[in-house]
Amino acid sequence: MKIENLIENKNLFQFENENENEKQIKQISTGSFGIIFLFENGKAIEYSGLLFQTWKNIQIENIQKVIICYQNVAILTKEGNVFAKGIDINLDNPNEFINISSLIKYTNDRIIEDIVSGRNSIYLLTSNQNLYGIADNHFAQLAFNSEALPTTEKPILMMKNVSKIFSGNSSNHVFLLNLNQELFGCGNNKEGQLGLGESRRDEAKIQKLIKIQNIPKGKIIDIQCGDSHSIMLIEDQNQKRKLYSCGFYGYNGLGKRLQNTYEFTEIKSSLFENDYILDFSVGDRHTLILTFKGKLIGFGSNSSGQLGIGNTEDKSIPNQISLPNNELIPIQIPGLRFKEDIFNYHLYCGNSRSFLYYIPSFSNLEEDLIKLFRRKEFCDISFKTKDGEIIEAHKLILETIIGQDENQFEKLQEIISNKSIKESNQIFEMIYSNNPKINPKLYSEIEIEFNLFNTIEESMKELFENENEKDFIIERKEKQYKFPKLMLMMRSELYLGMFLSVTDDKSNKFTDYSELSDKSFQIFEYWIYSNQIKEGIQITKEIIYEIETGMDYLQLNQTYPNLLDLLIFKFNIQN
Repeated sequence: MKIENLIENKNLFQFENENENEKQIKQISTGSFGIIFLFENGKAIEYSGLLFQTWKNIQIENIQKVIICYQNVAILTKEGNVFAKGIDINLDNPNEFINISSLIKYTNDRIIEDIVSGRNSIYLLTSNQNLYGIADNHFAQLAFNSEALPTTEKPILMMKNVSKIFSGNSSNHVFLLNLNQELFGCGNNKEGQLGLGESRRDEAKIQKLIKIQNIPKGKIIDIQCGDSHSIMLIEDQNQKRKLYSCGFYGYNGLGKRLQNTYEFTEIKSSLFENDYILDFSVGDRHTLILTFKGKLIGFGSNSSGQLGIGNTEDKSIPNQISLPNNELIPIQIPGLRFKEDIFNYHLYCGNSRSFLYYIPSFSNLEEDLIKLFRRKEFCDISFKTKDGEIIEAHKLILETIIGQDENQFEKLQEIISNKSIKESNQIFEMIYSNNPKINPKLYSEIEIEFNLFNTIEESMKELFENENEKDFIIERKEKQYKFPKLMLMMRSELYLGMFLSVTDDKSNKFTDYSELSDKSFQIFEYWIYSNQIKEGIQITKEIIYEIETGMDYLQLNQTYPNLLDLLIFKFNIQN
């Protein structure tokens, strides 16, 4: 069955008793014998078999991320649990999910922040920044002697103080970035895919994590691993993004002609020389790139038509791909609005297939508001459900979104008094975030009742202009900036810790930020409320440097696209 036929299958995104709006794709993962689609509502479906004709709902709730490799599947939930299945995980019953995070020896490491797939291995990054690996270790990709222990039944601690994991679902090697931004690697290096240099190019098993030397200067944005090569995205000091590759050239995966590369060297092309790389994805032997100017670029093996160029001809150097066509299927893309909506497009490359898909932004402002609702420390208004359960909320947020009229609160209490605790929680989450996907049926009941036609950004801008609701002062350079404590607590880990700490200091003032210019601080101020950059501000390199420093200091909550990405995006437009 061709992929395009699979995508058009009317049952592809079918969930029982669910609204179409709940079926928005959040993530795709594909291995040799399966594809998993994860949706914004935290549910997923799995296609399996040689022709991907068998599909089923994955019976796990609140899914945050999915990965599928050669013979294993892993699911990360929003609560930080990891469920996995496969021959390497459970030989006796490979189709049964088991909680592998609960197998970690140290209980304080059992909350998982991220998962990454190797070809047959699964990597787990804990909330304590410790990295564990489980399953296949034949190439020492779990960083210990593979002759003594080729496979593991429990996660093995590989390294502490890890910031990011980089691998690929066809890769037998892995890279780790520590908290000091030093890069380490282990596993298969027979084709030079770890970038260790020509002197170590034939070592098929790098059994201990080794520091990768001579990497390009700049900030490592991402590394993705194929079967016999690796590709790294670096952002240099001028905010230019460049791609570098190392490994075996034979499958045209390096973006260069007829040349093995044993250290990371730049992939050069006029297609993105004066452009900005937003997203890229690496399969086993091919790569796709998406740029700020709306170009889709690809190179590598094309034996199954995975480059989407309309034929099966390999491309050793980057080529621009026209869209749409019959080979690369754009999933849920309204009119391919690259110019107007570029940040909402995403790429995913599997072994011999590719996806370009569209995700309308579910901004971190909306997510942070839902998280705020779940925090009870500053709640100051209560509602009672039909079961007598009490739900607490933040009056300031409710007033901002549904209005300050007391009749609105009485109306809300009347609705809640006829709902279960689960339905009531969903109503508040939808009011806080204006996100109908949580429960479309309930949303239709409250949308007109409470006039939920403003976007959350628009509502927060109104709060930005309301001086009467600001109860905390930040002083800097003899100037005062007023904020509601709720907004600062919601958006910044620094202020969350400050406001929740038990101290005798009841001051409503905080003095600092003297190193930030007025313009940079105004950018922070507007972003905290609106998740947007204020119009009319000329972005300079100095502002970008200041914001990057300030983001670390403020511990500002970030998701994609984050404040720094958007500043660089605007800088490139203005220049």
